[in-house]
This record gives sequence, structure tokens and C-alpha cells, in this order.
Amino acid sequence: MAASSRGFATHFDLRLKRVEVSHLLSIHGSEQKKRRRVSFQSNNEVKPIRLSCCCSSESAGSGESVDKTEEWWLDPKKSPNRVLRVHASPSKPFASPLSRFVTKQERFYPRCTPRNTGPQSRDTPPKRDTGIANEKDWGINLLNDNVSESGTGEDGSFWHRESGEDLGENGYRCRWAKMGGRSHDGSSEWKETWWEKSDWTGYKELGVEKSGKNAEGDSWWETWQEVLHQDEWSNLARIERSAQKQAKSGTENAGWYEKWWEKYDAKGWTEKGAHKYGRLNEQSWWEKWGEHYDGRGSVLKWTDKWAETELGTKWGDKWEEKFFSGIGSRQGETWHVSPGGERWSRTWGEEHFGNGKVHKYGKSTTGESWDIVVDEETYYEAEPHYGWADVVGDSSQLLSIKPRERPPGVYFGSSQPPPPDDQPDLPPHSSQ
Repeated sequence: MAASSRGFATHFDLRLKRVEVSHLLSIHGSEQKKRRRVSFQSNNEVKPIRLSCCCSSESAGSGESVDKTEEWWLDPKKSPNRVLRVHASPSKPFASPLSRFVTKQERFYPRCTPRNTGPQSRDTPPKRDTGIANEKDWGINLLNDNVSESGTGEDGSFWHRESGEDLGENGYRCRWAKMGGRSHDGSSEWKETWWEKSDWTGYKELGVEKSGKNAEGDSWWETWQEVLHQDEWSNLARIERSAQKQAKSGTENAGWYEKWWEKYDAKGWTEKGAHKYGRLNEQSWWEKWGEHYDGRGSVLKWTDKWAETELGTKWGDKWEEKFFSGIGSRQGETWHVSPGGERWSRTWGEEHFGNGKVHKYGKSTTGESWDIVVDEETYYEAEPHYGWADVVGDSSQLLSIKPRERPPGVYFGSSQPPPPDDQPDLPPHSSQ
């Protein structure tokens, strides 16, 4: 095990030079603090993305959000029983010092001039770990119908823009707008599609899809959707928001993928979650987390992170908590597998009885163990920090979608638009 740890240290010294590292707390009473630190990742305040024209008074991405990417690594200088939290450098499309997106944007923006009447280039990839932006930050504008135009910029770049309306059964209506462009040599291009959908059932949808590539070969794709519909089981109004994002480096074996979702109903039922995947040359990492609130005080939260290298080293951390009226449980595991197949793990658990008593227990493969009852106040979040009232207040454009007028005496069945055809596959992964 010592030999594999030394090899591990040599491997990561080449990759992780500009990171801020903090030790996770170890066993016994420190589990509580550790879980509070990582147990509710969607609670982290996330400033939304602002995508604006490069010729406007503010540059693209001017929201200046500080996006922190957390990875989980083993401490190469200590025993395999210690785990590190690694914060990658903020606002990097790829976790690599070789990324050239910043200099690419600095070279590109001076070419834009207000004299170009076409849409300005969106030659900017999405950011990692930014969650689901609010609709006002996407700037969806579908005021112009049946537009079809194109043109050529002073630098030889080509652009096009069009909009229209599609109609279907049961009052289905889709208003859409598309735009895009490419450089004179075709090495850089971008596409955007915006839409709003509705039908006679009360279904409403707002969405956008973007994709592009730059001269360095970096490519990206992202989509965002916001939906209002009536739940078929409870007949309650429900709002669902989702986002998917992915990017791939053109200069190294690196890329990432994210899928986020949030669901709310009018009685306080809430579900949130995310799946994430990333790769940087010989290193890969995954993350999943979820939260479920039933609107009556019951809450379930969980997370699962793991990573691996091509040398065969694997490590991870996962936990789960269930609570109702101060009574519940927490449990988790931190683990590591060496290239030779040697496995280390530490498992822990807590039982909260609702009377100020907490039963804590755990053990590890190195022989440590504990089983105690302590006097401790139980802390958990029974309600989401962002719930039904919040999402309704942030969905004014979705709620203002005007459906087609239904003729008198016309009856219809349930009708919802099919999902988009071009959905990327979730990268393969396997947890321990």
C-alpha cells in the first residue's frame, strides 16, 4: 500500500499545482460537521450565467460568478485513510492549465463592431457546475415571427437567423427562433434555438439549445428547459426545470457532462438532483446527488462521488440522510482501492431519536470502530431553501405564454410535445 501511495503522489504532483486543499474531518464527532459541509450542494448560491452580445456594454459571461469545482482525491503524503477535497481553479471550461478559452475570447471580441447587423458570435462554451439558470438570464425573445435572413460580416464570417410557428393537434403550438454562424474558414461555428410551446391541456414550455466549436477544436452543447403542467396523479400544478451541458477539449483527452433537474408542485413537494462526469487525460470522476421533500416534513438527501485513474486507483465518498419530525438517520462510506486491488473503507452511521440522544457508530478496514450514544441537537433541513413560491416568482415568462384559443365544444386528450431528438448519451460510469 505504501508503494502505491508513493506512485499516486508522483502522478498528481504533475496535475494539481494550483489548488486549495483542505482535509476532511475524520471519525467520531466530526462526521456531523463534514456532512453539513457537503450534504446540500444545491443550496450553494449559484450566480446565473449571463450570455450577452460581445458588442454590448457588457461582455459575455459578465455575471462573474465564482464557480468552484470540487474533486475528491487521496492525500498522497499521508496514509490512505485521509481524503482531500480539491477546489479546481474557477471559471475554467476544463480542469487544465492548458485551457486557451480566455485568450481565444480576448482575440475574438475586438473583431465585433456595432456595424454588423447580424447576430454576434456566441463563441463561448458553457461553464461547469453552474446548475440551472433562471429564465431571465437566458434572454429568450420570440417577438419576431416568420423571419428568414442571412449575411456576411466584414471578416468573411457568415450568419443566419430565422423564426416561425408550428401548429399541431389538441391546440399544440410551438413558436421558435434559430440563429447561428461560422467563421470564414469554417473552423469556428455556433448554433442557437429558442422556443416556447403550449397546448389546450395547460402545458407550457420554455427552452433553448446551444452548440458550437472554436478554432482550437473545442466543442460544446447545452440545453435548458422550463415546463408547467398538471400532475396526472395529484392534479396539482407542477413546474419542472432542467439543464444539460457538455464540452470537449480539442487539444487533449478532456471533457465534462452535467445533467441537472428540479421539480416543484403547489403543495410543497420538491425534488432536485444532478449527475456529473468529467475526464482529464488519465483521470475520470463522477458525481450524483439528490434531494426529495414531500411537503409534509419528510426529507431524503444523498450523494455519491467517485473517481479513478487509468493506473487502476479508485476512490470515493457517499452518504444518505432521512428525517421526519426530528427523527431519522444518517449513514455513509469513504473508500479507496489501490492499483493492486487492495481496498480500504470507513463506514459510519447515526440514529437520531428525536429526544436529544444520538447513537453514533462506525468502523473501518484498518480495525478502528466506535459505538456511542451522545447528547446532541439534531439538525436537518425539512424544507428546500428554494421552493414553489420561489420558482413561480422566477417563471414569469413561462406563465405568460399564451396558448391557442380552444373552439367551443372541442374536447381533447392529454397532449405533450415529444422530447428533443438530439439528446447526448450520459457518459458510461460505474460506482463501487
